[in-house]
Amino acid sequence: MKIAKNTVVTVEYKLSDAQNNLIEDGRQPMVYLHGGYENTLPKIEEELDGKETGYASTIQIEPEDAFGDYDPNLLKVEERARLPGPLEVGMQFEGLPEGGDDEEAMIFTVTEIADDKVVLDGNHPLAGMALRFELKVVEVRAATEEEIAHEHVHGPHGHHHHDEDDEGEDGEEGDHFRTHPIH
Repeated sequence: MKIAKNTVVTVEYKLSDAQNNLIEDGRQPMVYLHGGYENTLPKIEEELDGKETGYASTIQIEPEDAFGDYDPNLLKVEERARLPGPLEVGMQFEGLPEGGDDEEAMIFTVTEIADDKVVLDGNHPLAGMALRFELKVVEVRAATEEEIAHEHVHGPHGHHHHDEDDEGEDGEEGDHFRTHPIH
């Protein structure tokens, strides 16, 4: 079966920076619903469109097509007392950028802790980086009607709906490209 809109694609991958420094070894495959559902980077979909099981490729994706350029305006320095403890570098908090409203909430990562100040970075951890993906398609199948309606993969490596009350919420875990340090 060829990769096309509304197919579920299972891809083994390795993610490196442009200098070939390993970022993620892809111990679990990436499983996504193909066809513009924003379940993976558009350049990955573009590369795999029309391909079949066994296809392998290495592609480089520039920052503007991945996680954007690094924006120094997304750095915030906060009073340590404003954040819950215990506090560690790498912890993440939801917050608003300067002058933002509730619809612009974003994730900030603690990057430095010094005495009574904490540096929070609202940039994606891979922002500003060219990324190199080694991809190998290991399975392609037709998506179920439910997966198409929900716009994400269900089952192994995908999203799970626990009960009817969860149906109205768009789950995040397993829906998007996996990059462990980010979540």
